[in-house]
Amino acid sequence: MSDKFRNTLLTIAFIAFLFFVAWLADSYLDEYVMRVVRTGLIYVTAAVSYNLINGIAGQFSLGPNGFMALGGYMVALLILPLEQKEFVWFLQPLIWPFRIFSLTKPLFPLALAIGGAAGALGALIVGVPSLRLRGDYLAIATFGFSQIIIVLANNLIPVTNGALGIKGIPEYANVYWCLTWAILTVLVISNLANSSYGRAMKSIRDDEVAAEAMGIPIFKHKLLAFVVSGFFAGVSGGLMASLITTVSPSLYSFSMTFNLLIIIVLGGLGSITGSTITAFAFTILSEALRFVESPINIGPVHIPGIAGMRMLVFSLLLVLLMVFYRQGLFGQKEISWDWVLSHFKNRDYQGVKTCPQKTDRS
Repeated sequence: MSDKFRNTLLTIAFIAFLFFVAWLADSYLDEYVMRVVRTGLIYVTAAVSYNLINGIAGQFSLGPNGFMALGGYMVALLILPLEQKEFVWFLQPLIWPFRIFSLTKPLFPLALAIGGAAGALGALIVGVPSLRLRGDYLAIATFGFSQIIIVLANNLIPVTNGALGIKGIPEYANVYWCLTWAILTVLVISNLANSSYGRAMKSIRDDEVAAEAMGIPIFKHKLLAFVVSGFFAGVSGGLMASLITTVSPSLYSFSMTFNLLIIIVLGGLGSITGSTITAFAFTILSEALRFVESPINIGPVHIPGIAGMRMLVFSLLLVLLMVFYRQGLFGQKEISWDWVLSHFKNRDYQGVKTCPQKTDRS
C-alpha cells in the first residue's frame, strides 16, 4: 500500500469519525454548547482561509471582514423568506430579483456557494489593483476596501436595509454544515499549499525578488491566493449570518479581522493546523472570559463591568506572544499522518528492549 493511498484512507476515516462525534454532540449536548461548537467551526473556515493569504502567500491583508460581509449579506438575501423580506424592507423595497424568490433549506449549500462566489468576486476586484502593492501599503488598501463595504452596507438600504440590518434569517447553519465547510476549507487549502502553486506562494512569501527572478508569475499566484481566501471567507460570513439569524454592518466590523489576526498569529503564520486549533481555542476562551466584562466585587472593591475587556486580554496575549514566541504555537509546522504514524512507531520502538549481540572472544 502506497503512503498516499494510506493517508487518503486515514483521512476518510477521520472525517467519518468527526461526523460521528458531531452527531453525538448534536444529540446529547445542550444548545449553548452546540452554538459554541458551531461558532468555532465557522472560525476555523474563516481563519484557515485568512492564513492562506497572510501566512502561506505572505501578503499582509486586513480585509477578510469585507469578504465575509459580502458572503453574509448575499446568503441572507437568498434564504430570507419572502414574507420576512416584506417585513424587513418597510422603508424602501428590496431590489429585484431578490424580492421575488427565496431559497429553501435544501438549497442552503447553493446559497453558501453563491455567498462564497460573492466573496471571491470582491477579492478579485480589490486584488487586481492592490496586490501590486507590498507590505503596509497592501494592508492599508485592503483595510480601505473593508471599510468601503461597511459604508455601503450602512447606506444601500434597498439591498442591505442600512444600519437596521437584516433580521429573521433562517437558522440553517447546523453543526453538520459548519463541519462540512470547515473540512472542505482545510482540505482545499492544505492541498493547495502542498501543490506547485502553494510552493510558489511560499517562495513569494520568503523572498519575492528571488521568486520573480526564478520565473514565478508573482501577481498570478498572489491573486489566486486572494480569490481562494475570499471565497471561503464569504462562505464563513454566510454561515455566521445563518447562525446568528441576523446581519448588520457592526457584525462584520474590523474587530472580526482583528479576531482572525489573533487566531492565525497565535497558531503560527502558515500553519493550517495552528489556525484550526487556535480557532477553537479562541472561541472557547471568548466564552470563558465573559466574566471579565461583568461587574466584579473583590471584598469592598467594586469593579464595574466594561465592555470589550475580553479583547484586551487577547491583545495582551498577542503582545506577549510576539515578544517571547514570534513563531506562534505551531510556527509553520503541520500535523500530518506521516508525523502521527512515525511518532507512534518511535514510541513502540522505545518500549522494546534489544538484547546485546554476543561476540566471539579468542
